[in-house]
Amino acid sequence: MSDETKSPSRRSLIKSLVFVPMGVGVAGAIQGVTGATASTTTTAEGKPDDYKPTFFNTDEWRFLGAAVDRLIPHDEHGPGAVESGVLEFLDRHMQTPYANGGAWYMQGPFLEAAPEFGYQGKLPLRDILRVGIKAMDAHCTANFSGKRFADLGVAKQEALLKDAEAGKIKLENISAKLFFSNLLNETRNGYFADPRHGGNKNMGAWKMIGYPGMRADYLDWVEVRDKPYPIGPVDLAGRRG
Repeated sequence: MSDETKSPSRRSLIKSLVFVPMGVGVAGAIQGVTGATASTTTTAEGKPDDYKPTFFNTDEWRFLGAAVDRLIPHDEHGPGAVESGVLEFLDRHMQTPYANGGAWYMQGPFLEAAPEFGYQGKLPLRDILRVGIKAMDAHCTANFSGKRFADLGVAKQEALLKDAEAGKIKLENISAKLFFSNLLNETRNGYFADPRHGGNKNMGAWKMIGYPGMRADYLDWVEVRDKPYPIGPVDLAGRRG
């Protein structure tokens, strides 16, 4: 939406993070896709690194390129997800024990549990994304003259993501809400994680919100809530932003 009085933009929420205590977690303050900003093109601002995926196939990669660009688009406040390397983060993260279920108890019974008990299904994270992408593309080809998600215009892509977020789309083999929530969380993670994991190139997301990164000398700023940290961030490798 271009009218921020109707729905707070994703960037407005990010800018507000400078008033949130660091311990709360910056990614947690971004709310859904309801504030995604429409544009007239599906091409992302900025260029991703020349990274070749080793987990996702061509169709999955195209879907993700379009979807993460809608979830965190480039605008005047800072970099978008694509140019920040979120795609590389996703591909690399899907090959970790966290994403493949190796770090979790994945035995039955599988059931629908109350939200406070967390996900109780049988699919590990990487399969939630893979099954969800296939189901979303199938939904699109069945309803939009054979076009996949990545082939649709920006407005339609955003509408589909909002419907998935609200559970208004019935997908085969997976809940639309489950798929969307995991896709959004992983996009957030890639956008704000340390650059060593593939995303947050040049610490662009940290610079945008005034986050100090791995600096160990910002105690005087821990209680400051009305302004961003004034010195550039430092990543885990000791590089300064």
